[in-house]
Amino acid sequence: MSNPRARILYIDDDPGLCRLVQKDFERRGYAVDVAAGGTSGLARLVQGGIDVVALDHYMPERDGLETLADIRALAAPPPVIYVTAMQEIGIAVAALKAGAVDYVVKDARGEFLPLLDRAIGAVLESAALRRAKEAAESESMRAWHLAECIVNTIRDPMVVLEHDMTIVTANTAFLTIFGITEVEMHGRPLSELGQHQWDVPTLRHLMEQVLPKNKPIESFEIEDDFPGLGRRVFNLNARKIIRPGNHVHRMLLVFEDITDRKQRERDAQMLTNEVAHRIKNNLQIVVGLLSFEAHKLPAPYGEGYKAMQARIGAIAQLYDLISQSNHQGVIAADVYLGEIAKSMSASLLGESSGIKIEVKTEALGIAPDLAVPFGLLVNELGTNAIKHAFPNGIGHVVLGVEEVAGEVELTVADNGVGMKAGDPAKASGKRGADYVAIFVRQLGGAYTASTSAGNGTTIKVRVPSLLAASPGLGPSARAAA
Repeated sequence: MSNPRARILYIDDDPGLCRLVQKDFERRGYAVDVAAGGTSGLARLVQGGIDVVALDHYMPERDGLETLADIRALAAPPPVIYVTAMQEIGIAVAALKAGAVDYVVKDARGEFLPLLDRAIGAVLESAALRRAKEAAESESMRAWHLAECIVNTIRDPMVVLEHDMTIVTANTAFLTIFGITEVEMHGRPLSELGQHQWDVPTLRHLMEQVLPKNKPIESFEIEDDFPGLGRRVFNLNARKIIRPGNHVHRMLLVFEDITDRKQRERDAQMLTNEVAHRIKNNLQIVVGLLSFEAHKLPAPYGEGYKAMQARIGAIAQLYDLISQSNHQGVIAADVYLGEIAKSMSASLLGESSGIKIEVKTEALGIAPDLAVPFGLLVNELGTNAIKHAFPNGIGHVVLGVEEVAGEVELTVADNGVGMKAGDPAKASGKRGADYVAIFVRQLGGAYTASTSAGNGTTIKVRVPSLLAASPGLGPSARAAA
């Protein structure tokens, strides 16, 4: 293996053989230095620049094994190939034990030179691989130290965990915030730190999935009392990390203190609830006034008041739900429809009515900004069914909500006399068609109606953007106060 950059030192007391080796290997592309004995060879090595040494055994000053020992004692000795004569295998074995990387059996005619060339090529290739490995490890260590410096400047606490959840290292922020020393935390399970605040079964289960399944942890909340910190809320995120240069997999766990943010959210929620509660009370007063006026009028003239009472009642129920919500105004569809059904029953039917309202809905969250037109639409369709589907005063109305292909589908169905043929938005004014069309447009939805004489009417309204992100998505842990 010719390498013009490689320099060989051949140590042998035979000047003829030295010239033969020098000429042969220079033709092969090597730079070759020769030395007539161990002393001169060591002197040349001290000068540096030698990539590989070929060392003869028999020399007058000191033999090859003694010279080999001196070479090995140098600060950065090059690899040594031991050259022995035939029938000297025992000496070759001794040289290998003493630190030689290979041996070649020589002869006086130079037939061993191809063997020596292959041995030198293998040694140089091995040395190149070793240097590349050392350079990669050095670069990996440099990058690792750089990463550690960066991590230690980050204000959020961080720890690196082994597969058994013991702590390998932690950044300065973690040690400072939780009041622990590096000696105290190294090698300990995370669950044993402090007062075992991190020993949460749900968290432990999620952490066990990070390394084997490469499944990160996203926004896991823990709220607890921490020594020296008081009541705090931490948001935990975890990732699998691999250190370059080895195959060790570890977990990076980051603790984000979101206590102040959570408190602001709770304050905002409390204010929202209070405002919604006051709006609901005012609307209830309006509903009461309408009811009072409706009872003073003859039956035909009070119908408009009752319809208005039901509509305002639907809005009042919405604000009542908002005032009780803990999820930033997200409205539970099943509860909302249940309250609307109660309001319609109270304002339009009474306890002795033969018309019953049933709610069948999935537990979906409705976006608060669309909840008002949604509630008014439900109220309008339900009111129309109650007023026009049951001339004999007996029947059944079903209010339903379900998720279909990522959209919300509202269903209002009755088992009454059926609706006149045609577009429900252009049907008889007695069914509040104009209001229905307005509310559907506000929701950005589309509706269909199916009806038949004696089998009732079913109206379906598909709304694409009514669903709200479910509150509290993702695992969380709340410690008891």
